[in-house]
Amino acid sequence: MSAPDPSTQSVNIRVAGLRKSYDGVPVLKGISFEVRRGETFVIMGPSGSGKSVLLKHIIGLEAPDEGEIFIEEHSVRDEATMAQYRMALVFQSGALLNSLNVLENVGLYLTEHRLKPPEEITRIAIEKLDFLGLKNVKDRFPGELSGGMKKRVAIARALVIEPQLILYDEPTSELDPLSAVVIGEEILNLQKRVHVTSIVVTHDRDLAFGIADRMAMMHEGEIIAIGTVAEIKNHPHPVIHRFLNADFKPNSHRETP
Repeated sequence: MSAPDPSTQSVNIRVAGLRKSYDGVPVLKGISFEVRRGETFVIMGPSGSGKSVLLKHIIGLEAPDEGEIFIEEHSVRDEATMAQYRMALVFQSGALLNSLNVLENVGLYLTEHRLKPPEEITRIAIEKLDFLGLKNVKDRFPGELSGGMKKRVAIARALVIEPQLILYDEPTSELDPLSAVVIGEEILNLQKRVHVTSIVVTHDRDLAFGIADRMAMMHEGEIIAIGTVAEIKNHPHPVIHRFLNADFKPNSHRETP
């Protein structure tokens, strides 16, 4: 697959003063940051810090109480903005339909919206699967796939619209370490070959350090640091230090039966 022109394939994202509460409980507390064109930007933090809620706001699934999100300086609250730019979300679960085979899942958006003739949809879907090394599983059903394969099929499905922005919600959750490495490699390959802007929400430290151009650390609904991997690793904030250095240490005094 030929790489599209980077100037048309990636977008700039700016989040300004985003606030959101549910039942009076603040979840996002004045979030502001910018993602540059063609960048892989990782939002990392512990569970419950507001990462997935933030992602839903960027893609337009949630509306903020305050603040704005801009794509190329156009507000996502404007329906024309959402229609103008191509965005795709890779769900944490993969969200494949069990009643459809892999090929049908990948081409589903084009089929449902009747954007291409059937033979063209098949060609595009096979191309995206081949791009991810999955052409040989096109006739299988989701129940016949491993967790890692399901995530890669979900990425292939996102690619059929030639997105300018891909958002990943916990892409390595529920995967074994080897499958998680494969997903990380695929995200890197897309950034290099397709030049898409990527926003990745994760609490997987290895994934974040392996793919990020820049990172934001979230804690209790706030961004407490933004920087390169090296800058985040060496950041003095105690919450960041605890998160990055949290490791299981067996009780050395426990008696072995």
